[in-house]
Amino acid sequence: MDRIDDFLAQRKADGLLRVLRPADSRRAGKIYYGGTELFDFSSNDYLALSDHPRLKEASKKAVDSLGVSASASRLLSGDLKIHHQLEDRVAEFKGKESALVFNTGYQANVGIISALYDKGDAVFCDRLSHASIIDAVRQSGARLFRFNHNDLDHLESILKKESSKFKNRLIVTETVFSMDGDKPPLRELVDIKDRYDCLLMVDEAHATGIFGPNGAGVLEEQGLSSRVELIMGTFSKALGSFGAYLACSEKVKQYLVNSCRSFIYSTALPPAVIAANIEALNIVRDEPVRRQTLLTNADFFRTRLREDGFDVTGSSQIVPLIVADSNRAVRLSGELQKSGFWVLPIRPPTVPKGQARLRFSLTCHHTKELLGKLAERIVEGLQSEK
Repeated sequence: MDRIDDFLAQRKADGLLRVLRPADSRRAGKIYYGGTELFDFSSNDYLALSDHPRLKEASKKAVDSLGVSASASRLLSGDLKIHHQLEDRVAEFKGKESALVFNTGYQANVGIISALYDKGDAVFCDRLSHASIIDAVRQSGARLFRFNHNDLDHLESILKKESSKFKNRLIVTETVFSMDGDKPPLRELVDIKDRYDCLLMVDEAHATGIFGPNGAGVLEEQGLSSRVELIMGTFSKALGSFGAYLACSEKVKQYLVNSCRSFIYSTALPPAVIAANIEALNIVRDEPVRRQTLLTNADFFRTRLREDGFDVTGSSQIVPLIVADSNRAVRLSGELQKSGFWVLPIRPPTVPKGQARLRFSLTCHHTKELLGKLAERIVEGLQSEK
């Protein structure tokens, strides 16, 4: 098709053509390509739990007792007691009445929003919200309004003009934005949603396990869990496993069980995955030093890059280095790879035009010594372009 040829040619010309890169393996903060060992700075395994012996042992026991697959959707014969045990743990962890487990974060966001909202409703979301949130609103038929990133004055101006025109209103944000590593002003956002009679949904995918006294996320850290109606997150990042969840009221859970297509028509997650998720929550409780060390090291790395004069954003374990030009981001990524550091360029349309970057995703495997060496190599790589 001409359309495919034109699309691929334009992507290549713009430096935006993406390709899959199958690794030989990845383990202990490193990734292996063709026998080459590189430090992995593109993983979301923030707490280094994906290879934790307790997770592996929990999965093995579940396979031995319950088999490899659930083999059906949860509304057929795929619903096991272990799924409900995980949901009870999540509800307690997030400080909500109930919880529902989904197969992926994408399925969760698309399913939840499209089930709860319809034509005649409106969704107001941060402009940098994840693609799954945008897709969810479009699929729902609700009217989509996007406010400037973390700009609550802009949000309120839209709400003043538009909110009264719609039957149901939802505000959506993330507690740690995946490409910028920053957080929204949540207290003010909660006040706004109350003032305009909206519900609030937050995506805690990149915050779960890392922030808060118990690792429950930014909402716990700021004492706001009880004021947010819909708290979504994943098990596939800091928790080192797979799947997603929604923490909510029991009434919302029962509604979704009966109406959410991505839940109803999906085979239930395998017992081994569910068991690993439960054990990951136990480790977050038992080993707080992991998240404490991670955030301390992230602050060190971000400060070091800023002292070297680089444009760095965020306040989390995600450290984006803005280089603006897509081709420049690709070149620097290649230079770092030659030095043993695996970090990939993030380019439009994932980020806005002119905002191409290297996204350093830090984990517990990254020591201050290693981060210092990486910072030195970044300086050398960018200076060599001048």
